[in-house]
Amino acid sequence: MAITFPTIDARKETIYVQYAEGYSGFVAAVEAGSFAQAAIRLHLSRSAVGKSIARLEERLGVRLFQRTTRSQSLTDNGALFYERCLRALEEIRGAESLLETGKQQVSGRLRVAMPVLFGRQCVAPLLIALAQEHPGLELEMSFSDRVVDLVEEGFDMAVRNGTLHDSSVLVARRLGEHRMVLCAAPDYLQKKGTPQSVDDLPHHAAINYLQAGRVLSWQLMDNEGASHTFTPHSSLNMDDLQAICDAALAGHGIAWLPCWMVSKDIHEGKLVPLLKQAPDVRFDIHAVWQQTPHLPLRVRIAVDTLASRLPSAMSLDMPAPIKKPR
Repeated sequence: MAITFPTIDARKETIYVQYAEGYSGFVAAVEAGSFAQAAIRLHLSRSAVGKSIARLEERLGVRLFQRTTRSQSLTDNGALFYERCLRALEEIRGAESLLETGKQQVSGRLRVAMPVLFGRQCVAPLLIALAQEHPGLELEMSFSDRVVDLVEEGFDMAVRNGTLHDSSVLVARRLGEHRMVLCAAPDYLQKKGTPQSVDDLPHHAAINYLQAGRVLSWQLMDNEGASHTFTPHSSLNMDDLQAICDAALAGHGIAWLPCWMVSKDIHEGKLVPLLKQAPDVRFDIHAVWQQTPHLPLRVRIAVDTLASRLPSAMSLDMPAPIKKPR
């Protein structure tokens, strides 16, 4: 008996290709900073990238970019769509990796260094779940905010926040990004009122984050979509994010915190999100490991796992619970 397969007519196939081009062109344009640079990355012409994004905007019915003669920036819808596109692309890469590795069982010791707070809340649960899926994997996690020397200290990989320095011996893969949210406790807002615009913030108590002895400015967006940088003056200044979060929960003022840190508190009503952050503000997270001709399977699987699962764990959307293996 002959086996037949369903076919896709040429018109539908063309539409699918256009969709794929639109998504890849959109993500490349965001990450490269311009249509011209995205075209170079994708080996396309600038007009081809522009047209693919225009078709995508038409299909979605929203503007993804604010365009001027000199620059482009994401709209609020564009920032939201970019976050979802990243998750989808990482899921595809993860699926490709799983097909490539088949049903191989990961074994051996995996030593991972990571920042204290972010590692404890976001990274460790994902790696622990991975270890449960692979009983032969021996997981060793080190929590420290210093930049460890992978080669000297014998780590297989590290998770790092912020800008990476050039290195001839390390390889990096982007895992996701920190997005920030301005928030306060309901009790504070009931007493002091809810700020409706950036102009209202000087009249409120702020809880500041100190970075190298300097107050970190808040980067927000007004009702017209324009970005604003606001440096709050406050009697509460701390260099520990958890302490700032605790102070905000206690009703001592408004804080600008990573979404991953306050997502649960916001969903439980303990904190209330305020205003909007500037859509182009993000702080990247990378996995780094020593350059080698043959990357150990345990490292590759760990990186793929973090790349596919971290974005949802860091979003204000509540992540789906991690399924335990039977």
